[in-house]
Amino acid sequence: MRHTSVEPIFENRFDAGRKLAECLSQYTDKSVIVLGIPNGGVAVALGVALALNAELDLIISRKIPLPLSPEGGFGSVTDDGTTILNEELVKHAGLSRQQIAYQVNQVRANIRQRSLLYHDDSRPLAVTGRTIIVVDDGLASGYTMRAAIASLRQRRPEKIIAAAPVGPEKVVEEIQQVADSVVTCVTGNETVFYVADYYRYWHDVTDKEVISCLDEWRVRKHGRKIELPDKERESI
Repeated sequence: MRHTSVEPIFENRFDAGRKLAECLSQYTDKSVIVLGIPNGGVAVALGVALALNAELDLIISRKIPLPLSPEGGFGSVTDDGTTILNEELVKHAGLSRQQIAYQVNQVRANIRQRSLLYHDDSRPLAVTGRTIIVVDDGLASGYTMRAAIASLRQRRPEKIIAAAPVGPEKVVEEIQQVADSVVTCVTGNETVFYVADYYRYWHDVTDKEVISCLDEWRVRKHGRKIELPDKERESI
């Protein structure tokens, strides 16, 4: 169900990744690492990494849900515990420090489970001194991307590029304050903004689909081309 009169620009997340890679073409065959934010950002990141011939890995950054209203979020936390809060929303919701700590700990426990599931026995790529492209399937509030960037800064990369197929103008400007550059295919200026409205096919990406993207990357890296089943590829 569409929320606005916006016409979809991307067929699915793979298509969005290909289009986003065109906006990042200056990094083709350069020594860059593409980091996808699970879950939805990984399929986009796969398309970017394949097009740029870049390395691919993950950075897990997840929304901190509001108590009793899990669809809303008041910030984000990453796999190393870096936490960015929407202080205005925290104040408006009247959240206590105990409530905040409880919600953050719940998300961190979920992240630990996902990290084991996604990475298996492999170690994250070293990013120190490298150019990093952080990819999500869209910017909404921007807190997930901001937390990812704050986390990466501690690992001392040379440059951090925040990349997403679409984001609202205000949020893009905010991300520009913390990233070295921000790359989007399109910037939205609707009063009410929904990332999903820019995609013809949109759904919540499962952990299985994230792992499928990572498996495809690993196989292609070793020189053998595989394709996801059409049904899976069209839905992502």
